[in-house]
Amino acid sequence: MKWFEQARAAEQRRDWDAAIALVSAHAECYSTDPNRHDNHLWHMNLLARAERFWELTERALTDVHARRRLNTSLRERGMEAALRNRAKDGDRGALYALVRLLCETSQTHEAHQVVQDLGPDDQYAHQIVARFQPPSSGAQ
Repeated sequence: MKWFEQARAAEQRRDWDAAIALVSAHAECYSTDPNRHDNHLWHMNLLARAERFWELTERALTDVHARRRLNTSLRERGMEAALRNRAKDGDRGALYALVRLLCETSQTHEAHQVVQDLGPDDQYAHQIVARFQPPSSGAQ
């Protein structure tokens, strides 16, 4: 059985250690070989599915794909405090994920406050909040 098939089988049975080991051996961020780059993205996805947030956090210091996958995973799991800490440390992607999470959970006022506190000049963060604002009624 080829490594790819072994990795898929390990992933299907949720044997994260085996899947991660197999895929990481064939992964390279920004590789000129598109397969190695795809494997890198798969590796980041496996780390998230295995909830190895500590490893993603460590990799996120130098790897944009790890940072994106980490922030997405934290948002999907509703981990507001972790996103807030990352946003406070200057991670713009974490700020956007936090604002979306707050808006999606009907905490638009809190999302607006987060933008004011952590990114008052960040137009994209303001746009995210604005998308969740109810339209103002012009009729009287």
